[in-house]
Amino acid sequence: MHPVAVTVVLGILVGVQAQILLPARPQCDSPLVEEAAVAARNHLNAQHTHGYKYELNRIEDVKVYTEPNGVETYVLEVDLLETDCHALDPTPLANCTVRPKHLTAVEGDCDVVLKKVGGALTVTAFKCKTEASTEDLCLGCYTLLPLNDTGALNFIHASLATFNNNTVNATYDIYQIGRMSSQIVSGGPQYLTEYVISEVNCTGGNCVPLDEATVKRGLCRASGRSTAHNVDCKIFPNLTPLVDANATGPAVPPVIHAHNKHGFGHHKLTPFHNPHLSTHLSAESPESESAEMVQAAPKAAAPAADAAAPAVDAAAPAVDAAAPAVDAAPAAPAAAEPAVALETSDSMEVNPRFMFKREVVLAAPVHAPLPPPPCPGRVRFFK
Repeated sequence: MHPVAVTVVLGILVGVQAQILLPARPQCDSPLVEEAAVAARNHLNAQHTHGYKYELNRIEDVKVYTEPNGVETYVLEVDLLETDCHALDPTPLANCTVRPKHLTAVEGDCDVVLKKVGGALTVTAFKCKTEASTEDLCLGCYTLLPLNDTGALNFIHASLATFNNNTVNATYDIYQIGRMSSQIVSGGPQYLTEYVISEVNCTGGNCVPLDEATVKRGLCRASGRSTAHNVDCKIFPNLTPLVDANATGPAVPPVIHAHNKHGFGHHKLTPFHNPHLSTHLSAESPESESAEMVQAAPKAAAPAADAAAPAVDAAAPAVDAAAPAVDAAPAAPAAAEPAVALETSDSMEVNPRFMFKREVVLAAPVHAPLPPPPCPGRVRFFK
C-alpha cells in the first residue's frame, strides 16, 4: 500500500479511537445526568445495610463514555447527606429530612460508575468516603459520641425500660445504635440518642428475637438523663420500604446487621463495590481531571512577543510620521501584513516572521474569557 494511503488510514483509526475514549462532559444539572445521579443514590441507599438513608445534595462531576454499540458509561461524583430516616424506615426518601449541621451532619462523597443499556441505568462499581461535618458547631451544642460510649449506652437501656413499661402486649430489645450525642450542662451530661429496637419473646427472664417474617422493629429517640428522660419510639409497619417515585428497579428489603461501629460516632456508607472492575474509578484523581481540561486560549506565543516589544516601540515615531501616506491608500486584507512590515523601516530588510507572531497575539489575547464550567451542579441543601 502507498505510504500516503497508510498514513491516511492510520489517522482515521486514531481519530475514531479518540472519539470513543474521550468522554463527553455534559452539564451536571442536565436531565440525563440528574437521572443517573438519582439511580446512583437509590443504589447506594439499597446497599447501605445500617444507619440512615442518604439524599443527593450535589453532583460534583460527570463524564460519559460512549461505546460503538451505543452503550453509555456514566462516571459520577456525587455529594450525599444523611437524613433522619433509618434504613428500615419505609417512609419515602422525599419525605425525609436532611440532618442539619448543628446536629452534626454526615456527608458521603461517592464516585459511581453506571452503565446505560436500552435506557436502563445499572450501577457497576462505586467507592464512598463518609465523614461527619464539624462546621457550624456551637459551644455547648450536642456533639457525637462513639457508638460504644458507656454512659450513653446506660442511658439508652434506661430509656428503653421506660418504653417497655408503657407498652402493652410487646417487649423490645436494642437491635442497633443509630446515634449518640451529649451536651455538657450543670449536673452532668445530657444525652440525645437514636436506636433501633426489635420485638422479642421473653419467658422466665430469657428473651429471644421473633422470627424475621413476623418481627416488628422501630426507631426510638430519647433525650435527657438516665433518671429523667423523654423517649418516643416509631414502630415500622413492615420491613419492605415503600417504592419511591424516583426509584429505579424493584424494592428490596434492606438487610440490617445487629452490630455497632465501635469507635465511630456515625454509621458509614458501604465504602466500595467492585472498584477493581472499573478502570474509571481507579483513574479518578485531581491530576487526571486537570489533564482532561482543554485550554481555550493559546499561551505559547505570549512570552516571545512581549520580549521583542521594545524594538517595535522604539521605531514608533518614524512610523507615525509616515502613517498618513500609508493610511490614505486602502489595502486588501491579504496585503495587510506586508504593509505593516514596510512601515518599520525605509530599507527592504523586514522580518515577516516577527510581525506574524505579533499579529497572532493581537488576534487572540491570552486573557480571553473561558466558557463557564459544566460542573459542579447546584447545591440542594448546604455545602
